[in-house]
Amino acid sequence: MTNRNRLPRIAVVTFPGSQDDRDAVWALGSVGADAVPVWHAEHELPEVDAVVLPGGFSYGDYLRSGAIARFSPAMEAVAKLAADGGLVLGICNGFQILCEAGLLPGALRPNVSLEFVCRDVPLRVERADTPFTSRCSPGQRLTIPVKHGDGCWYADEELLAELEESRQIVLRYDGDNPNGSVADVAGVVNADGNVMGLMPHPEHAVDPLLGSPDGALILASLVDAVRERQLAPV
Repeated sequence: MTNRNRLPRIAVVTFPGSQDDRDAVWALGSVGADAVPVWHAEHELPEVDAVVLPGGFSYGDYLRSGAIARFSPAMEAVAKLAADGGLVLGICNGFQILCEAGLLPGALRPNVSLEFVCRDVPLRVERADTPFTSRCSPGQRLTIPVKHGDGCWYADEELLAELEESRQIVLRYDGDNPNGSVADVAGVVNADGNVMGLMPHPEHAVDPLLGSPDGALILASLVDAVRERQLAPV
């Protein structure tokens, strides 16, 4: 039976080469979650309410970013949780892994500049009715940093039209596309709306001292969604 009084437990999966896993654990804790570190070799997840795949360079980004990590044992458990309606958030490398695993549409390619980018970027919220953006408003402008070399989200015209029609594009770069992503896409959700990936790093923008608190809106929305599920009638 779910303990409705406990903090939302959110797993943060660490792969060889992850570098933002501890940042994600700290940031989730700052918005009211009980963040649980999980090593990628685990075949089962602990009892958690959601999963975050953090940023970094899993397996050194060999072959393609996320192409090896998607075969990690923990990803089978993540895929099962997602298929059962569980909430999954992929940040940067986590976004790449989710696309490689087929849990999100599109693919991440090298930046059009062929250079690593690391700076704050403006984002526009396209949807505020997802478990990951409920604290935002449609059209709201957020400032969240990016740091990646393979962040150019790509979809062909047919797939892009499908995603536009089904409203699966959640975030777009607003006036400063740092990587050349098609249609300025910065974040997408799956068809069921329970899996989201984004290239910007919300865990690095949870306090004004870090330059912007806007990332907390993303992470706190996830925590809110878990709490709502805990309070839902069984």
